[in-house]
Amino acid sequence: MVENSSFSSQKELFDKGTLSVEECVNSFLNKINERNNLNAFLEVYSEEAIRRAKEIDQKIKAGNQGRLAGMVIGLKDNIAFKGHKFSASSKILEGFESQFSATAVERLLNEDAIIIGRLNCDEFAMGSSNENSAYGPVSNHLNEDYVPGGSSGGSTVAVGAGMCHVALGSDTGGSIRQPASFTGTVGFKPTYGRISRYGLIAYASSFDQIGPFSNSIEDAALVSEIMMGKDEFDSTLSNKEVPNLSDLNTHSVKRIAYIKEIFEDDGLDQEIKNQCNQLIEKLKSEGFEVEEVSFPYLDKLVPAYYVLTTAEASSNLSRFDGVHYGHQSKNAEGIDEIYKLSRSEGFGPEVKRRIMTGTFVLSHGFYDAYYSQGQKVRRVIRDKTNEIFQSYDMIIGPTTPTTAFKKNAVKDPITMYLQDIYTVHSNLSGNPSISIPFKNHSENNMPYGIQLMADHFEEKDLLAFSKYLSTIID
Repeated sequence: MVENSSFSSQKELFDKGTLSVEECVNSFLNKINERNNLNAFLEVYSEEAIRRAKEIDQKIKAGNQGRLAGMVIGLKDNIAFKGHKFSASSKILEGFESQFSATAVERLLNEDAIIIGRLNCDEFAMGSSNENSAYGPVSNHLNEDYVPGGSSGGSTVAVGAGMCHVALGSDTGGSIRQPASFTGTVGFKPTYGRISRYGLIAYASSFDQIGPFSNSIEDAALVSEIMMGKDEFDSTLSNKEVPNLSDLNTHSVKRIAYIKEIFEDDGLDQEIKNQCNQLIEKLKSEGFEVEEVSFPYLDKLVPAYYVLTTAEASSNLSRFDGVHYGHQSKNAEGIDEIYKLSRSEGFGPEVKRRIMTGTFVLSHGFYDAYYSQGQKVRRVIRDKTNEIFQSYDMIIGPTTPTTAFKKNAVKDPITMYLQDIYTVHSNLSGNPSISIPFKNHSENNMPYGIQLMADHFEEKDLLAFSKYLSTIID
């Protein structure tokens, strides 16, 4: 096994019998054991994965295997897998076992994927560094002094460190693309409503979207295509036909925009800016029309995002109260104390901060001043984004303003929230976007990514153009 191997590079070996699925799984298990100090996995399904690998080897020999036969997948700890624990990396759900599997997981299993374990994340997917987990921080596999990004830090490290082919994450404001940028992996967020959220623990329901981490665009395309499609358990899901995303050979991209305000942002690292400008010039030399556009709402993105998502979180997390679900305080006397102490003991500081912020935003006297205004700003952002896509096929820019930062380096919550300044855009507008590996920074040798955003439901062009772009990045 080669570290950072992709399923697309090994599928032919599985089909020919040159590499058995069992050998592949054992190799991943060895890697997980070797790099246990990264704290990427909260639980590893060793015996189950080996047993399933043997079954799939027999299917391959019989010629009746699914499209994902041999693909080994890790699950972020907020995605349900029947008969297995999941906790959103929170003490309040410690020991909770799911009674059903998420629709996305069911569809992958039906195509003979193997689930190897559950992955650490920021508690309830709230964070940009994976330092907020109740089970300890995740370390960046490229340099353990650095964070991997968040909230899907365990997922990106599992893929980047060669512990599985693909990992699922959730993206509410950049929680797939930002960690992908920090670790040199591919992170893909489809259009809102493309992949069922059934079985995903909700943070902010109108923002959340499941998506994959991988070491190749081919793998991201394949698993996304299989997970997509209508689902009776998610009424927000689109009924649009799912295209053949695995055909990455052709795209129709001709006109590309880049946002002036991002390239003028004081927070953007100068080296990242220079490299992005060089890539833009290269695209122009390749015959693409690449033009600057104004998006005058860059400074409104993060405030609007946190007003709306904390409001939704306040509502969604109200069920975790020690009565309906979750940890119940042993020190409580009476119903009031059960609610108060169970939530105080069960939730970590960042989750409490966001619940309290969201409750304030929704409270009488402040609803119109904050939540209603946030929704109006979101509409303006979406309308402006749609306007750009009337003239352009793609928006290109840096995924993050900087590379990964060192653990404990960012202590101010506002500074941490600004880590998502370039990624929250596509969550507010619902557009599909992807981060692909770009360069390593000269100062710390840590990677950073390029982000591409496409019009709603144009995942096929987005993935195909990303594949093309990855071939011209030197």
